[in-house]
Amino acid sequence: MKKIYYFLVHTNLLIAFAAVAQCALTYYVLNFPVNSPILWIEGATTLLLYNLSLYLSLPQDPSKSPYHRTRWIGKNMWLFWTFSAVSFLITIWALFHVHFLTLVFLGFIGVISLAYAVPLLKTKGKWISMRQVPGLKVFYIALVWSLSSVGLPVVELFANGADINWYAANYLGLVKIVFLVLCTLPFDIRDYEQDSLYNLKTVPILLGKERAINLSYGIGLFHLILIALSPNSLNVKIGLLLTTMLILIMLRFIIYSKEKHYHHVYLLDLSLIIQWLLVLLFIKM
Repeated sequence: MKKIYYFLVHTNLLIAFAAVAQCALTYYVLNFPVNSPILWIEGATTLLLYNLSLYLSLPQDPSKSPYHRTRWIGKNMWLFWTFSAVSFLITIWALFHVHFLTLVFLGFIGVISLAYAVPLLKTKGKWISMRQVPGLKVFYIALVWSLSSVGLPVVELFANGADINWYAANYLGLVKIVFLVLCTLPFDIRDYEQDSLYNLKTVPILLGKERAINLSYGIGLFHLILIALSPNSLNVKIGLLLTTMLILIMLRFIIYSKEKHYHHVYLLDLSLIIQWLLVLLFIKM
Protein backbone atom coordinates (compact mmCIF):
# COMPACT_ATOMS: atom_id res chain seq x y z
CA MET A 1 0.00 0.00 0.00
CA LYS A 2 2.87 2.34 0.81
CA LYS A 3 4.50 1.70 -2.58
CA ILE A 4 1.19 2.28 -4.39
CA TYR A 5 0.65 5.51 -2.43
CA TYR A 6 4.13 6.81 -3.29
CA PHE A 7 3.68 5.81 -6.94
CA LEU A 8 0.41 7.75 -7.19
CA VAL A 9 2.01 10.77 -5.52
CA HIS A 10 5.20 10.74 -7.60
CA THR A 11 3.39 10.36 -10.92
CA ASN A 12 0.74 13.01 -10.10
CA LEU A 13 -1.92 10.35 -10.68
CA LEU A 14 -3.28 10.91 -7.17
CA ILE A 15 -4.01 14.58 -7.84
CA ALA A 16 -5.50 13.68 -11.24
CA PHE A 17 -7.85 11.14 -9.62
CA ALA A 18 -8.70 13.76 -6.99
CA ALA A 19 -9.67 16.22 -9.73
CA VAL A 20 -11.95 13.62 -11.34
CA ALA A 21 -13.54 12.87 -7.95
CA GLN A 22 -14.18 16.55 -7.26
CA CYS A 23 -15.70 17.01 -10.71
CA ALA A 24 -17.99 14.00 -10.23
CA LEU A 25 -18.95 15.38 -6.82
CA THR A 26 -20.39 18.48 -8.49
CA TYR A 27 -22.83 16.34 -10.46
CA TYR A 28 -23.93 14.50 -7.29
CA VAL A 29 -24.38 17.67 -5.25
CA LEU A 30 -26.38 19.40 -8.01
CA ASN A 31 -28.34 16.19 -8.71
CA PHE A 32 -27.35 15.59 -12.34
CA PRO A 33 -26.05 12.44 -14.09
CA VAL A 34 -22.28 12.36 -14.52
CA ASN A 35 -20.88 13.40 -17.91
CA SER A 36 -17.94 11.05 -18.66
CA PRO A 37 -16.10 13.23 -21.26
CA ILE A 38 -16.01 16.09 -18.72
CA LEU A 39 -14.41 13.77 -16.15
CA TRP A 40 -11.84 12.58 -18.71
CA ILE A 41 -10.97 16.18 -19.57
CA GLU A 42 -10.68 17.11 -15.90
CA GLY A 43 -8.36 14.22 -15.05
CA ALA A 44 -6.19 14.41 -18.17
CA THR A 45 -5.70 18.19 -18.15
CA THR A 46 -4.96 18.18 -14.41
CA LEU A 47 -2.23 15.60 -14.94
CA LEU A 48 -0.80 17.60 -17.86
CA LEU A 49 -0.74 20.88 -15.93
CA TYR A 50 0.79 19.37 -12.80
CA ASN A 51 3.39 17.55 -14.91
CA LEU A 52 4.23 20.83 -16.65
CA SER A 53 4.63 22.63 -13.33
CA LEU A 54 6.77 19.77 -12.04
CA TYR A 55 8.93 19.71 -15.17
CA LEU A 56 9.57 23.46 -15.01
CA SER A 57 10.69 23.16 -11.37
CA LEU A 58 13.05 20.19 -11.87
CA PRO A 59 16.73 20.93 -11.15
CA GLN A 60 19.37 20.26 -13.81
CA ASP A 61 20.42 17.09 -12.00
CA PRO A 62 17.40 15.56 -10.19
CA SER A 63 19.58 12.77 -8.77
CA LYS A 64 21.28 15.30 -6.48
CA SER A 65 18.03 16.70 -5.10
CA PRO A 66 17.43 16.34 -1.34
CA TYR A 67 13.83 15.35 -2.11
CA HIS A 68 12.98 11.70 -2.73
CA ARG A 69 10.17 12.55 -5.16
CA THR A 70 12.47 14.66 -7.37
CA ARG A 71 15.08 11.89 -7.46
CA TRP A 72 12.39 9.31 -8.29
CA ILE A 73 11.08 11.39 -11.19
CA GLY A 74 14.61 11.87 -12.51
CA LYS A 75 15.02 8.10 -12.63
CA ASN A 76 11.63 7.53 -14.28
CA MET A 77 11.32 10.31 -16.85
CA TRP A 78 10.10 7.77 -19.42
CA LEU A 79 7.05 7.19 -17.22
CA PHE A 80 6.57 10.94 -16.83
CA TRP A 81 6.50 11.44 -20.62
CA THR A 82 4.32 8.36 -21.19
CA PHE A 83 1.60 9.53 -18.80
CA SER A 84 1.79 13.04 -20.27
CA ALA A 85 1.40 11.73 -23.83
CA VAL A 86 -1.57 9.52 -22.88
CA SER A 87 -3.21 12.44 -21.06
CA PHE A 88 -2.76 14.64 -24.12
CA LEU A 89 -4.42 12.06 -26.39
CA ILE A 90 -7.30 11.59 -23.93
CA THR A 91 -7.82 15.35 -23.79
CA ILE A 92 -7.97 15.64 -27.60
CA TRP A 93 -10.50 12.78 -27.79
CA ALA A 94 -12.70 14.20 -25.03
CA LEU A 95 -12.75 17.69 -26.53
CA PHE A 96 -14.74 16.33 -29.48
CA HIS A 97 -17.50 15.23 -27.08
CA VAL A 98 -18.32 18.54 -25.35
CA HIS A 99 -20.18 21.70 -26.33
CA PHE A 100 -18.41 24.62 -28.06
CA LEU A 101 -19.20 26.90 -25.09
CA THR A 102 -17.38 24.42 -22.87
CA LEU A 103 -14.35 24.62 -25.17
CA VAL A 104 -14.29 28.40 -24.76
CA PHE A 105 -14.51 28.03 -20.98
CA LEU A 106 -11.71 25.45 -21.05
CA GLY A 107 -9.55 27.91 -22.96
CA PHE A 108 -10.14 30.47 -20.23
CA ILE A 109 -9.24 27.97 -17.49
CA GLY A 110 -6.20 26.89 -19.50
CA VAL A 111 -4.81 30.42 -19.69
CA ILE A 112 -5.15 31.12 -15.96
CA SER A 113 -3.78 27.64 -15.17
CA LEU A 114 -0.70 28.19 -17.32
CA ALA A 115 -0.22 31.59 -15.68
CA TYR A 116 0.37 29.76 -12.41
CA ALA A 117 3.43 27.87 -13.65
CA VAL A 118 4.62 29.88 -16.68
CA PRO A 119 5.97 33.47 -16.38
CA LEU A 120 3.23 35.43 -18.19
CA LEU A 121 3.08 38.49 -15.91
CA LYS A 122 5.64 41.29 -16.22
CA THR A 123 6.38 43.42 -13.16
CA LYS A 124 9.33 45.71 -12.50
CA GLY A 125 10.90 44.59 -15.76
CA LYS A 126 10.83 40.91 -14.74
CA TRP A 127 8.58 38.12 -15.98
CA ILE A 128 6.96 36.11 -13.17
CA SER A 129 4.25 33.46 -12.77
CA MET A 130 1.20 33.91 -10.56
CA ARG A 131 2.68 31.57 -7.92
CA GLN A 132 5.36 34.22 -7.30
CA VAL A 133 2.84 36.95 -6.40
CA PRO A 134 3.11 37.42 -2.59
CA GLY A 135 0.39 35.57 -0.67
CA LEU A 136 -1.59 34.61 -3.79
CA LYS A 137 -0.51 30.99 -4.38
CA VAL A 138 -3.04 28.99 -2.30
CA PHE A 139 -5.98 31.21 -3.24
CA TYR A 140 -5.07 31.09 -6.94
CA ILE A 141 -4.87 27.28 -6.89
CA ALA A 142 -8.21 27.07 -5.07
CA LEU A 143 -9.86 29.39 -7.61
CA VAL A 144 -8.56 27.39 -10.59
CA TRP A 145 -9.73 24.12 -9.01
CA SER A 146 -13.17 25.56 -8.28
CA LEU A 147 -13.51 26.81 -11.86
CA SER A 148 -12.54 23.42 -13.27
CA SER A 149 -14.28 21.04 -10.84
CA VAL A 150 -17.47 23.10 -10.43
CA GLY A 151 -17.50 25.63 -13.27
CA LEU A 152 -16.66 23.13 -16.02
CA PRO A 153 -19.54 20.71 -15.31
CA VAL A 154 -21.96 23.61 -14.80
CA VAL A 155 -21.00 25.28 -18.10
CA GLU A 156 -21.47 21.99 -19.98
CA LEU A 157 -24.86 21.45 -18.28
CA PHE A 158 -25.93 25.01 -19.13
CA ALA A 159 -24.78 24.65 -22.75
CA ASN A 160 -26.95 21.56 -23.09
CA GLY A 161 -30.05 23.25 -21.66
CA ALA A 162 -30.09 21.77 -18.16
CA ASP A 163 -32.28 23.41 -15.51
CA ILE A 164 -29.58 24.51 -13.04
CA ASN A 165 -30.13 25.77 -9.52
CA TRP A 166 -27.78 28.74 -9.83
CA TYR A 167 -27.80 29.57 -6.13
CA ALA A 168 -26.71 26.02 -5.27
CA ALA A 169 -24.11 26.00 -8.05
CA ASN A 170 -22.55 29.33 -7.03
CA TYR A 171 -22.65 28.39 -3.35
CA LEU A 172 -20.87 25.12 -4.19
CA GLY A 173 -18.19 27.05 -6.08
CA LEU A 174 -17.59 29.31 -3.07
CA VAL A 175 -17.49 26.42 -0.60
CA LYS A 176 -15.10 24.56 -2.92
CA ILE A 177 -12.66 27.50 -2.87
CA VAL A 178 -12.61 27.48 0.95
CA PHE A 179 -12.22 23.70 1.02
CA LEU A 180 -9.30 23.78 -1.43
CA VAL A 181 -7.54 26.54 0.50
CA LEU A 182 -7.85 24.25 3.53
CA CYS A 183 -6.29 21.38 1.56
CA THR A 184 -3.58 23.52 -0.09
CA LEU A 185 -2.25 25.67 2.76
CA PRO A 186 -0.56 22.73 4.56
CA PHE A 187 1.59 22.15 1.45
CA ASP A 188 2.97 25.68 1.76
CA ILE A 189 3.53 25.17 5.48
CA ARG A 190 5.48 21.99 4.71
CA ASP A 191 7.51 23.79 2.02
CA TYR A 192 8.31 26.78 4.26
CA GLU A 193 12.11 26.35 4.09
CA GLN A 194 12.15 25.48 0.39
CA ASP A 195 9.95 28.44 -0.57
CA SER A 196 12.13 30.74 1.53
CA LEU A 197 15.15 29.52 -0.43
CA TYR A 198 13.42 30.29 -3.73
CA ASN A 199 12.19 33.66 -2.39
CA LEU A 200 8.50 32.76 -2.77
CA LYS A 201 6.26 34.90 -0.53
CA THR A 202 3.67 32.30 0.45
CA VAL A 203 1.10 32.75 3.23
CA PRO A 204 3.21 30.87 5.84
CA ILE A 205 6.24 33.02 5.01
CA LEU A 206 4.20 36.22 5.26
CA LEU A 207 2.37 35.24 8.47
CA GLY A 208 4.84 32.83 10.04
CA LYS A 209 4.47 29.07 10.39
CA GLU A 210 2.46 28.97 13.63
CA ARG A 211 -0.01 31.63 12.51
CA ALA A 212 -0.48 29.81 9.21
CA ILE A 213 -1.22 26.57 11.10
CA ASN A 214 -3.80 28.36 13.26
CA LEU A 215 -5.25 29.92 10.11
CA SER A 216 -5.75 26.47 8.56
CA TYR A 217 -7.75 25.35 11.60
CA GLY A 218 -9.84 28.52 11.34
CA ILE A 219 -10.49 27.86 7.64
CA GLY A 220 -11.62 24.34 8.52
CA LEU A 221 -14.12 25.63 11.07
CA PHE A 222 -15.36 28.25 8.59
CA HIS A 223 -15.85 25.51 6.01
CA LEU A 224 -17.93 23.49 8.47
CA ILE A 225 -20.21 26.52 9.00
CA LEU A 226 -20.57 27.05 5.24
CA ILE A 227 -21.57 23.41 4.77
CA ALA A 228 -24.15 23.60 7.57
CA LEU A 229 -25.72 26.67 5.93
CA SER A 230 -25.59 25.27 2.40
CA PRO A 231 -28.74 24.49 0.34
CA ASN A 232 -27.57 20.88 -0.08
CA SER A 233 -29.55 17.84 1.03
CA LEU A 234 -28.89 16.42 4.50
CA ASN A 235 -27.07 13.37 3.11
CA VAL A 236 -24.70 15.55 1.08
CA LYS A 237 -24.07 17.77 4.10
CA ILE A 238 -23.18 14.78 6.27
CA GLY A 239 -20.63 13.54 3.72
CA LEU A 240 -19.03 16.97 3.40
CA LEU A 241 -19.00 17.61 7.15
CA LEU A 242 -17.39 14.24 7.90
CA THR A 243 -14.65 14.89 5.34
CA THR A 244 -13.75 18.28 6.78
CA MET A 245 -13.72 16.91 10.33
CA LEU A 246 -11.46 14.08 9.14
CA ILE A 247 -9.10 16.64 7.59
CA LEU A 248 -8.95 18.66 10.82
CA ILE A 249 -8.09 15.46 12.70
CA MET A 250 -5.35 14.63 10.16
CA LEU A 251 -3.94 18.15 10.48
CA ARG A 252 -3.78 17.87 14.26
CA PHE A 253 -2.43 14.35 14.68
CA ILE A 254 -0.55 13.57 11.43
CA ILE A 255 0.34 16.53 9.21
CA TYR A 256 1.18 19.05 11.96
CA SER A 257 2.51 16.46 14.42
CA LYS A 258 6.08 16.55 15.71
CA GLU A 259 6.96 13.45 13.68
CA LYS A 260 6.47 15.08 10.29
CA HIS A 261 6.96 13.19 7.03
CA TYR A 262 7.29 14.86 3.63
CA HIS A 263 4.60 12.64 2.09
CA HIS A 264 2.04 12.97 4.90
CA VAL A 265 0.59 16.15 3.42
CA TYR A 266 -0.41 14.27 0.26
CA LEU A 267 -3.11 12.64 2.39
CA LEU A 268 -4.99 15.88 1.73
CA ASP A 269 -5.06 15.01 -1.99
CA LEU A 270 -6.48 11.65 -0.96
CA SER A 271 -9.13 13.45 1.11
CA LEU A 272 -10.49 15.00 -2.11
CA ILE A 273 -11.31 11.47 -3.23
CA ILE A 274 -12.62 10.46 0.22
CA GLN A 275 -15.02 13.43 0.15
CA TRP A 276 -16.54 12.17 -3.09
CA LEU A 277 -16.80 8.62 -1.73
CA LEU A 278 -18.49 9.74 1.50
CA VAL A 279 -21.03 11.93 -0.29
CA LEU A 280 -21.75 9.11 -2.75
CA LEU A 281 -22.16 6.66 0.15
CA PHE A 282 -24.67 8.83 2.01
CA ILE A 283 -26.60 9.68 -1.16
CA LYS A 284 -27.06 5.95 -1.85
CA MET A 285 -28.25 5.26 1.73
